[in-house]
Amino acid sequence: MLCTRLTNANIVTMDPDRPAARDLGIWRGRIVGLDEAVTSLPAREVVDLQGATVLPGFIDSHVHLAWAGLKQNAPSVAPCRRAEDVLAAVAEATSRTGAPGDWVDVMGYDQRALGRHLTAAELDTAAHGRKVFLMHDSGHGCVVNSAVLELLPAGVPHRDGFLAEGAMAAVRRLRLPYAQADLADAVERAARTCLAEGVTAVAEAGIGGGLLGHSPVELGAYQLLRDQGRLPLRVQLMAAADTLRPRAAHPRDGLPRALDLGMRTGFGDDWLSLGALKIYTDGGMMARTAALTEPYAGTDHTGQLQDDPERLAQLVVDGHLAGWQLAVHAIGDRAADLALDALERAQRLRPRPDARHRIEHAGLIRPDQLPRFARLGVSAVVQPTFLYSFGDDYAQVMGERRAPWMYRGRGFLDHGVTLVGSSDRPVTDGAPLRAVQFMVERASASGRPIGPGEAITVEEALHAYTVAGAHACRWDAVAGSLTPSKRADLVVLAEDPRRVETSRIGGIEIVATFVDGQRATEAGKL
Repeated sequence: MLCTRLTNANIVTMDPDRPAARDLGIWRGRIVGLDEAVTSLPAREVVDLQGATVLPGFIDSHVHLAWAGLKQNAPSVAPCRRAEDVLAAVAEATSRTGAPGDWVDVMGYDQRALGRHLTAAELDTAAHGRKVFLMHDSGHGCVVNSAVLELLPAGVPHRDGFLAEGAMAAVRRLRLPYAQADLADAVERAARTCLAEGVTAVAEAGIGGGLLGHSPVELGAYQLLRDQGRLPLRVQLMAAADTLRPRAAHPRDGLPRALDLGMRTGFGDDWLSLGALKIYTDGGMMARTAALTEPYAGTDHTGQLQDDPERLAQLVVDGHLAGWQLAVHAIGDRAADLALDALERAQRLRPRPDARHRIEHAGLIRPDQLPRFARLGVSAVVQPTFLYSFGDDYAQVMGERRAPWMYRGRGFLDHGVTLVGSSDRPVTDGAPLRAVQFMVERASASGRPIGPGEAITVEEALHAYTVAGAHACRWDAVAGSLTPSKRADLVVLAEDPRRVETSRIGGIEIVATFVDGQRATEAGKL
């Protein structure tokens, strides 16, 4: 007997061997058959979907759940457009949070709305004796007040209280790590939001260290959720590269650096597992720290790499030699050059044809770099909604010639590169359907065309959030399409994204989300 049969549905399987169906049978969390294979079978529950569209559950291949959940509950200055309004919001947060000497986190900071960065001296006027950490929305910078600057080791660079990249990490090291229970609560909050948007599986892009790690024992927070039955979707964890340490392993193992106990990509189960090793090579466009080969328009500034180029390249090589899948953060084209060079060098030393290495963001990719992605078999894990939300600004700082190279779609596909959709939540909106709409329209929120030649079809955009996401996360044998024997992870939509006006795709109602064959209720509980 089936556990559930979905009937009278417009099932878009994303499986080229059988692209459509009307009925789908579920047994013990797996798809057991379509149409005639299940229509006559008894089922404990029969769900008449009355013509609604069913797709594989969306896979968001690059998110920050803990940061997103913490941000949901933290004071924010996001609505503010004037420095005095930001300072007023900070003053309110510090006056009602903690005690003198405590740390106060304030989210939503973006200097572009103000025309300049705030300063430590300005934050001092609103600090009420607290240590203020004003987090940049990109995750690549922060502003702190003088009470924090006084604690930093000598030589940590900052500009009147603004710290970027590694300097921001130095601030984070001054603080106690978050407690696992608090991180677990944050992850659950963010995961429920993902579910409501049709996302059934995510890749958490960096735990345990790096710019956005929240605790050296961060994995324990996810295990806590799993043990308590509170993990509402499937999570693959990327370990931050600075968690690798030199290990005295046997020479034949070929492990110059490794995670404790030699754990690597693939450890875990269907709900919680280790994915790629996350390696940062540069910063971000919002903070103007993405590493470019030519300066940002109107400046002589080309961004920055996270470390000495050879040290970064060696980290890529060592991760590859240790058996990891690699997720190399490279937003600017100079960073992409470094990443591609290092990945090519690693594959020469120890060929691994199915390593499935990924470049995260691939925010500015020159035409000459596209064939290298293809030749190396590297996936491009892009965030389409960045250009919807920030496209006007990005196009301005890149200039007319380079703007079409940002967060490409068609260029990757035409070169045979696996194009993977993701959000980088909470940097901007995480809803996959809104990203799909942008990938087809290639227009910013203001309506400005951003590289219209990079537009792709609705079907190709859906592929990026289903089949390609499963490939990038090494889940293709069990997810990404509605194929018998795969997980019963799916999303029910009120309309078919392929059959509505493109401008309406982002607003299509999510009727239901199923994970492991179970439906999420209106309260967000499975």
